[in-house]
Amino acid sequence: MHRITRWFSDAEAWLDARGKGAWIAAMVIAFIAFWPIGLALLAYMFWSNRMTCSARRWSHTGARFRSSGNSAFDAYRDDTLKRLEDEQNAFQSFLERLRRAKDQAEFDQFMDDAKRRGEGRPEESPA
Repeated sequence: MHRITRWFSDAEAWLDARGKGAWIAAMVIAFIAFWPIGLALLAYMFWSNRMTCSARRWSHTGARFRSSGNSAFDAYRDDTLKRLEDEQNAFQSFLERLRRAKDQAEFDQFMDDAKRRGEGRPEESPA
């Protein structure tokens, strides 16, 4: 059993090293060979977020990338990625604030229109 899980782990690492194209090719081949395996692989790809565009996905070792062997470059790369991640988070926060402000402006406009419509009509007297 340990050999099987080790094989799956090695296959997963091999496909991860080659990118999304390798995962898609493996899924297509699995669908051609035996469709339930292809379907299971597709489900796994979505469940494990293999098909997202996130640079924040961590490997099983906890490191983002393998070491290049040059510690100065690795430190520079990690600092740059951290800075880019912070910028991305700040931008996403900005977009969220922008969406909220737009929604609030639209709601305020709706309420102003509703007040104007209410003031322009004569009130109905109760019967």
